[in-house]
Amino acid sequence: MTTTAIILCFLALLFQLLNLNNNIVYFSAYASSSTFGVGSQQWQLLQKSIGIVSMHMQLLNNDRVVIFDRTDFGLSNLSLPQNKCRNDPNEKVVKTDCTAHSAEYDVLANSFRPLMVQTDVWCSSGAVSPDGRLIQTGGFNDGERAVRIFRPCAGCDWEEIQLGLAVRRWYATNHILPDGRVIVIGGRRQFNYEFYPKSDQANTVFPLRLLAQTNDRNEENNLYPFVYLNVDDTLFIFANNQAVLLDYKKNIVVKTFPPIPGGDPRNYPSTGSSVLLPLKKLQQPSIEAEVLICGGAPRGSFPRAKAGDFVKALSTCGRIKITDQNPQWLMETMPLARVMGDMVLLPNGNVLIINGAGSGTAGWEYGRDQVLSPVIYQPNSPFGSRFEVQSPSTIPRLYHSTAVLLRDGRVLVGGSNPHVYYNFTNVIFPTELSLEAFSPSYLDSKNVNLRPNIILPASQVKVGYGQRLAVRFLVLAANLSAVSVTMVAPSFTTHSFSMNQRLLVLYVVGGVVSVSRSTYEVKVMTPSTGVIAPAGYYLLYVVHQEIPSDGIWVQIQ
Repeated sequence: MTTTAIILCFLALLFQLLNLNNNIVYFSAYASSSTFGVGSQQWQLLQKSIGIVSMHMQLLNNDRVVIFDRTDFGLSNLSLPQNKCRNDPNEKVVKTDCTAHSAEYDVLANSFRPLMVQTDVWCSSGAVSPDGRLIQTGGFNDGERAVRIFRPCAGCDWEEIQLGLAVRRWYATNHILPDGRVIVIGGRRQFNYEFYPKSDQANTVFPLRLLAQTNDRNEENNLYPFVYLNVDDTLFIFANNQAVLLDYKKNIVVKTFPPIPGGDPRNYPSTGSSVLLPLKKLQQPSIEAEVLICGGAPRGSFPRAKAGDFVKALSTCGRIKITDQNPQWLMETMPLARVMGDMVLLPNGNVLIINGAGSGTAGWEYGRDQVLSPVIYQPNSPFGSRFEVQSPSTIPRLYHSTAVLLRDGRVLVGGSNPHVYYNFTNVIFPTELSLEAFSPSYLDSKNVNLRPNIILPASQVKVGYGQRLAVRFLVLAANLSAVSVTMVAPSFTTHSFSMNQRLLVLYVVGGVVSVSRSTYEVKVMTPSTGVIAPAGYYLLYVVHQEIPSDGIWVQIQ
């Protein structure tokens, strides 16, 4: 190797450790973590305990993750700041509680601080508004109609609106809309939807027959429905084993899809998971949209688990092109059966399937046979060769586990609380308060010459719709025919479903050009409308030979 090559390799490694846009050194994120793994995929234990269970997680545009569990657990292992206590006469367990049930995790510093949530957030939902605030809705007990707001700013804490919702929402799903509102769909014994913030029809709720039709008396299996904004401004809604397209502006169902083959349910408590696959060819008048649904539990598993009989989880995935005139399901088989798995869109367009159990269902003590090995699903590979098993973790992640994509391409994993309360002893699966990170193989050090680093624009750049955006990046061993640019909307994740998760492959204008040695520029078109990409913050990545750069924050408005 020549002296020049050695210097270039060193510079590339240095660029991976530094965020040139923000002058932030990444060493601190790993300082107190331990790393283990087999082959190129790595697991890192980031925090042995953050004091609460990571039941709900949302990454915000300041590289901090808002995490919370529930207030009716009893005392957590994370204290609130001195002289700060939550006094709630409606609370079912501890009416005066000086411990936190929410935390803010600083990804770059690998540190966390307690937050104070007032009402019970158990089994609630959320979405991020165009200005970057987390809009968080519903829950249990005194939180069932609450709306909570968290702003991504130094020292900020929860703000709460006690009666922000028209009806109680427990196990509902949220989705951000092109006009900036949030639609809140379903919940236990709520076969309807509403919007936040309210329009002139202040307290109107709209019926959704799908939710009533799919509500099993013994299992329900339609809670936390899978919801995606389609490219024609309708909403794809999947509950139990059925799906429709909803025109939310006219409040009518415009299409009914065939049931997923096999007839088994995929929503809570059968709890499969789902993603909207990457949206591509955005310059074309007709953009295709596909939904993937994987895992879950066979019908009848919930009452059988209550009786001590833990049925093997489903190993099937259903994939359907929701923009087709006559859409049909394509069924595939995962290498590992899984219930309560999380599905995370990676920057290169692959899907990570992580966490979960091999038998049983969601719910207290109803999961068995932990699945420790994640699986990568490659949607563009030939049928029959799309799944790849990854290195296992050592920590079971069952009911109330979560996983979210971070800006550096790792996936933050936390949670697992299969008990009514915090319970660390004399149980099959103890309450889990740790945080760990899974690093896909694209982060392996052997890929340092292939991994791009974005130089321009700076993170937090603001862009409009239908504009050209020049992205300049450094990469040592460049293959200019294997470069793409993606935008990922960070998700609100709970109960094995990542709400508002969305990945766009941007249209490249004129190819990639060389600027100087190892430095290149690519011009891309930003999405044309808010229907394709609702306004707000996205992570933008340059992907080279399936290996993504660190992301930068882009606000489209």
